[in-house]
Amino acid sequence: MSTPGDEGPQQKWGPPQGPSPQGPPSHQHPPYGPPPPPPPSQGASTGVLVAFAFVGLIVYSVINTVLGFAVFLAAVDAERNSTPIVIAGAVVLALVGLGAGIGLCLVREKVWARGTGLGLMIGWALWSIMTAGICTGLNPSVYG
Repeated sequence: MSTPGDEGPQQKWGPPQGPSPQGPPSHQHPPYGPPPPPPPSQGASTGVLVAFAFVGLIVYSVINTVLGFAVFLAAVDAERNSTPIVIAGAVVLALVGLGAGIGLCLVREKVWARGTGLGLMIGWALWSIMTAGICTGLNPSVYG
């Protein structure tokens, strides 16, 4: 009686050698198809976004100047308490700067909308910082 290794040359056990039955691996694609093409370049849209951010900043500055002047005149002409007028002006400016800015930024397919929205929010923040909150209603001293 012989043992399994005694009959001839010894063979190593392992996977079969040679090309795979599907062809060479360099020409294969995964089962779900070729990889998708790269996304288009965003170079041109970045410039448009920055340009419209400046447009939004200018638009907010004009709105802030006109509305701030109107609120100032209405507050001076008020016979009693001018606090509700100032609060209404601050709410409108916040809605224009932050509300419209966020709303426009959520429009993902339009570069001009995102840029203008960012500009409105940047304008609100800059006016708040540069005027210590007086022009945007953040400063508590305008209410008393």
